[in-house]
Amino acid sequence: MAAGPSSLECSSRSRKHRMERWYLATMMSLLLHQIDAAFWQEWRMFQVPGGIQGFLLFNLLAIGVLLHGYRQVVLGLGSARRYALLCGALGIGTALIHAGFAAAGRDEFHLPLSLLTLLACLVSGSGLLLHSRRR
Repeated sequence: MAAGPSSLECSSRSRKHRMERWYLATMMSLLLHQIDAAFWQEWRMFQVPGGIQGFLLFNLLAIGVLLHGYRQVVLGLGSARRYALLCGALGIGTALIHAGFAAAGRDEFHLPLSLLTLLACLVSGSGLLLHSRRR
C-alpha cells in the first residue's frame, strides 16, 4: 500500500496555491489599474519622459516582469517568493501613491471603479505579502 503525501507536502502545496491565487489577484488588479491609468493619462501625473510612449515602454517592462513572476510562482521555482514580494509591494505601493495624490488634491482616479481597483491593489498586495513570508 502506497503512502499518501505527508502533511508537510500538503502544507507546502497549499501555501503555494494560496500564493498563486494572491499573486494572480494582485497582478490582475495592477493590470486593471494600468488600463484605468491610460484613461487618466497617468504619464502626466508622473511626468514620464516621452509621455504616452514612455508610459507604454514602462508597461511593457512591468507587465513582462509580472507575467514572468507569475510563471515562477505557478511552477514553484526558487525565485517565486522574490517575484511574489515584488508584486505584492507593487500592489501596496500603487494604492499608497494614489492615496497620496488624492490627499494632495488630485482628482484623477476618483470614480468608484477606479477607487475599487486601487483598494483591490492594496488588499491583494497585502494578502500576497502575507502569504509569501517564509514559514
